[in-house]
Amino acid sequence: AAVDIQPACLGLYCGRTVLSVNGSVETYGECGVCPRGQRTDDNKICRECLGSPDRYDWLYLGFMAMLPLVLHWFFIEWYSGKKSSSALLQHLTALLECSVAAVVTLLLSDPVGSLRIRSCSVKKLSDWYTMLYNPSPDYITTVHCTHEAVYPLYTIVFIYYAFCLVLMMLLRPLLVKKIACGLGRSDRFKSIYAALYFFPILTVLQAVGGGLLYYAFPYIILVLSLVTLAVYMSASEVEFFKDLLVRKKRLVVLFSHWLLHAYGIISISKLDKLEQDLPLLALVPAPALFYLMTAKYTEPSRILSEGGNGH
Repeated sequence: AAVDIQPACLGLYCGRTVLSVNGSVETYGECGVCPRGQRTDDNKICRECLGSPDRYDWLYLGFMAMLPLVLHWFFIEWYSGKKSSSALLQHLTALLECSVAAVVTLLLSDPVGSLRIRSCSVKKLSDWYTMLYNPSPDYITTVHCTHEAVYPLYTIVFIYYAFCLVLMMLLRPLLVKKIACGLGRSDRFKSIYAALYFFPILTVLQAVGGGLLYYAFPYIILVLSLVTLAVYMSASEVEFFKDLLVRKKRLVVLFSHWLLHAYGIISISKLDKLEQDLPLLALVPAPALFYLMTAKYTEPSRILSEGGNGH
């Protein structure tokens, strides 16, 4: 297409919209912000995003979708109590809420009615923070060119969290009121109150640190899965394999951590080379096996008793 000679379009993310196309000649508007669903090309022209998320983008969206679900499960378990029989149903309800919210979010994204997403590719960290790159040609007037250069990876998370919150408020109170046996009147809704706190926190986290999370989430998953597994096994006093087999709940927690660990490894490697990356998944059980094999040697009472005898 022929490009008209126009004054330079300043700014990293400012561009000219295409007003009309006559054969191979395009007419452009003034330099400014690109419409939603478009980003600038190398010639500072706003072009529609026609790509689709790659594997790493989907893994990032999966991580952001898992955050509220994991927090739901944590607080349900935390406040349900050992004698409550409603925890399992609440876990399943939280899974249903997040699953339905994810499907509805995908269906409402462009193209509407399809689980496929039209997106722009992420090229660098600054793509997430276009508001920081508005130019000031005369150092007085600022040209505002803030737009979603990583469309729709930034805003789709907010939409998903909104649907999660709405579905939780519609489904969970009725369920808890009906089946929350063994809990006091003030305790049965505490997991819902906790969600009313962590959803705003997650929203601010995505708004401020979305770009940082995009590049760091695989390592965050690995570190958190290792730390939380060690804390859980230590707090539950799991020392031998038979301790895991006695209580099925501990096995569920162990396998959940293994899945998160595998998710982190897959996110780092991206499975670009299957023959090299798949063997890395064999390392998933290694931290738990190492803990179980060495727990008996690091038991505090044993260390104290041996220290006392030595003295």
